[in-house]
Amino acid sequence: MDVFWAAPPVTRAITTAAFIESLLVYGGFITPFSIVFHTPFIFKTLPEVWRLVTPFLLTGPGLEFVFDLYLLYRYGSGLERDLPRFSLPGDFFTYVVFVSTVIMLTAGLLLKSFIFTSALLIAFMYTYGQVNIGKKAHFFVIQIPVEFLPWANLVIIMVMKGWGAAQSAACGVVAAHLYEFLTRIYPTYGRGRTFIWTPVFVKRWFGAHRSNQTNRAYGTYRHGDRPVQEAGGASTSSSGSGWFSGDSWNGRGVGRRLG
Repeated sequence: MDVFWAAPPVTRAITTAAFIESLLVYGGFITPFSIVFHTPFIFKTLPEVWRLVTPFLLTGPGLEFVFDLYLLYRYGSGLERDLPRFSLPGDFFTYVVFVSTVIMLTAGLLLKSFIFTSALLIAFMYTYGQVNIGKKAHFFVIQIPVEFLPWANLVIIMVMKGWGAAQSAACGVVAAHLYEFLTRIYPTYGRGRTFIWTPVFVKRWFGAHRSNQTNRAYGTYRHGDRPVQEAGGASTSSSGSGWFSGDSWNGRGVGRRLG
C-alpha cells in the first residue's frame, strides 16, 4: 500500500479507476457496452458523458488485467514524477487530457474503435521513450532500446488481436508525438510558441499557490524556470522488470543546486 500511496495523484487515480471499472465489467456487475465509446449515446438529448472517460480504463481480461494495470502505474508514474515538463501541478493531467482527446478523435471517430486503453498505454510508452533515448527496456526476455518499446508492443497487439486493434493502439503514438511536437520540437527548433499549457484553474485544482515551494502528497518541488527541452540522458537505471518494462522510475535527472 505504501507504493500505491506514494504514486503521484493522476497516475494513482487512473490506475484505481481502471482497476474498479475492469473488476465491475469482468465480474459481471456491468456490461461492457455501457462503458464503451459509442457516439449515438454521447451526442443525444441526455448524453452519457461518462463514455468520454470509461473507454480509457478497461483493461484486457485474464493476465492482461494485471499487466495493463502494472504498465499504467509504471509509465504513468515515470512520466508524472520524473519528467521536468510535468513538474508543476496539473501538467501531467493536461498531458493526459490532450493525448486522450487526440486518441478519441482518431481511434474513436475515424477508426470507430470502442476501447482506448491500449492507445493510452502506447502514448505513455512513446513519451517515456522520447526522454530516455538510448536506455534499455525489457521486452519479454530480451532488452531493446526504450524508444522502440511502443513499436514492439504494437507488433504484439497486431499478432494477438489483429490489424484493427493495432491501428487503434497506434493512435497513441499519433497523440503522444503531436504533444511532443507542439510542446518541445516546434518551440525548440521552429522557434515558435508552445500551443499547450496548463490552465490556471487546473493548477489551482491541483493545489498550486503563489509561494515558491509547494508540498504535494508525493513530495515537494520548488518553482523555477521551465526547461524548453528535457535532457535526453535523464539518469535512470539500466534494468527493468516485467514483460515490457522500461527503466526504473527511481532515476532522476541531472542535479542542480537550489538557491
